[in-house]
Amino acid sequence: ITYMRTDSTRLADDAVREAQTYVAEHYGKDYVAAKPRRHRQQKGAQEAHEAIRPTSVLRSPDSLRPHLSPEQLSLYTLIWNRMVASQMSAAVIDQTRVDVEAAPYTFRATGAVMRFAGFTVLYEESQPERAGGQDEEGHNPALPPLQEGQQVEARELVPNQHFTQPPPRYTEASLVSELEKLGIGRPSTYASILSTLRDRQYVEDQARKLVPTELGITITGLLVEHFPDLLNVQFTAQLEDKLDQIEAGRHDWVDTLHDFYDAFEVDLQRATQKMRDIKKEVEETDEVCDKCGSGMVIRRGRFGRFMACSAYPKCKNTAELPSSTNGATASAGEPPPAEVACDKCGKPMAVRRGRFGEFLACTGYPECKTTRPITGVVMDCPEDGCGGVIVQRRSRRGRTFYGCNNYPTCTFTTWQRPVAQPCAQCGAPYLLEKSTKKGVSLRCPTCGMETAPEAAAAEPQAVSP
Repeated sequence: ITYMRTDSTRLADDAVREAQTYVAEHYGKDYVAAKPRRHRQQKGAQEAHEAIRPTSVLRSPDSLRPHLSPEQLSLYTLIWNRMVASQMSAAVIDQTRVDVEAAPYTFRATGAVMRFAGFTVLYEESQPERAGGQDEEGHNPALPPLQEGQQVEARELVPNQHFTQPPPRYTEASLVSELEKLGIGRPSTYASILSTLRDRQYVEDQARKLVPTELGITITGLLVEHFPDLLNVQFTAQLEDKLDQIEAGRHDWVDTLHDFYDAFEVDLQRATQKMRDIKKEVEETDEVCDKCGSGMVIRRGRFGRFMACSAYPKCKNTAELPSSTNGATASAGEPPPAEVACDKCGKPMAVRRGRFGEFLACTGYPECKTTRPITGVVMDCPEDGCGGVIVQRRSRRGRTFYGCNNYPTCTFTTWQRPVAQPCAQCGAPYLLEKSTKKGVSLRCPTCGMETAPEAAAAEPQAVSP
């Protein structure tokens, strides 16, 4: 492909001609756009590069399947499909409203009837799914062909009640889309923005959504309160615009720095004096430290609120707060739900929380510093002669992945959950779970074939420390 970090939409003339020829040969002349499409450049787009596209559309995704990993192939297919579809003819869709008379009531359905598929035979943007296949306004996106006066059969009455839904959590894709819309950042900085959110524990990944942590919510509230101008979503976009003007010689960089820093210095001094120090704030509790007998207090740390001994630093005992789901207190000194003994000293292991989540630690600390990750056995390792099992782990950025417990002897890893179900097409020993809006399917990592999961494979498996 061309330069992957550009936000340009410009296509070379030879690439457009090649795409049009390909469409005519594989789909027919009716599917070729009447004239080459030229997309208007976004303000501030990088003009030095072409749009992201295949270096040649003749390198179809199928022809590259043997040479790419499944993830690489999915990305290349997306780029290839969008580029070729951009030079195809428009789809023809009838926006339709159907009134069904059922005295004394009239039922109405609005939607669309496809007359000519156009570019959608190759590529179509996915839409958020709604209950009953309806869109945000309760309309059916697709209707069957109907004639005026046609008799229809009432097969089912489905009473639905609709409530206002909160906006969905951001995903990586929707957050980047929002940054683009607001003019914040550049393609070269989007990855670092997402990494910073995870590395500083401001968000955590839950079902492919970016969910703010308590730390992230607290920090955001303090920054918005004390630096309202700096946290304004228009600030970064305006600063990017000024930098472009400086580059073009239409704005003085010294004046730009003064405009920013003179106001920022005032806000910074005020925040230094008035901003709450959440690290020093404590909440009294009725709990008693099981090591020294002093009272336990609630403090805030990098990973949220926790219980700590009020005699700190003389006593450094800590414990987790009662769980919000079952009300049980997960104390740092308690053994895990299933008794696990330290394989070095024989003392029980306890659940503790660290930078990358919960783990097991020996209660004989500091004499014994043995730790173990809390993992769930997923399946036997598919690598020949390994003899290990695949367990669930967490990366340094908090993402869940699956790997062999014999690492580093065996380096098998995958981001998607493996399932011990052989591929019906190529015989591969396992499949990978693939979550989509329509549910979970299984994909073969070798041949790429997708299939519905078998009932036995879909059942949750027991997970133990």
